[in-house]
Amino acid sequence: MPIIYVATSKANQEWGADVGLGKNLYKLGVSADSVTEQDLAGLAGQSDWKILKTDETELSEDEALERLARKEKPVDPNYYPKLRGAKGLFKVAINSVENSMLVALALDGKEPPKNFKVKPVDIAKYLISNALR
Repeated sequence: MPIIYVATSKANQEWGADVGLGKNLYKLGVSADSVTEQDLAGLAGQSDWKILKTDETELSEDEALERLARKEKPVDPNYYPKLRGAKGLFKVAINSVENSMLVALALDGKEPPKNFKVKPVDIAKYLISNALR
């Protein structure tokens, strides 16, 4: 069964901050059976990719990217030569993730914790859930 995953690269986030994209860059992709960090090495010229979250899906990669592009802004790999044609990179708006988490807590009847902060794993859950909708 295909696997949908979200990965991040510290070096890619630093590069994004340097070129004006911001540091919240994440890769969403779909793999035929499984994905490892070695599979992602070299993507966008970076070798330090970390997989944050995986899930099973019935979608193809193109379908998942199209669905997520409705909510979040995809990075055009043709505009940035350093990305070398890497598709599936998204610039994530932290406010959207935070709002989504707060709404989910409110629907569950829970109060947000006092030290409420969005973590990379929360962003990965958000991206996967929006790609699967």
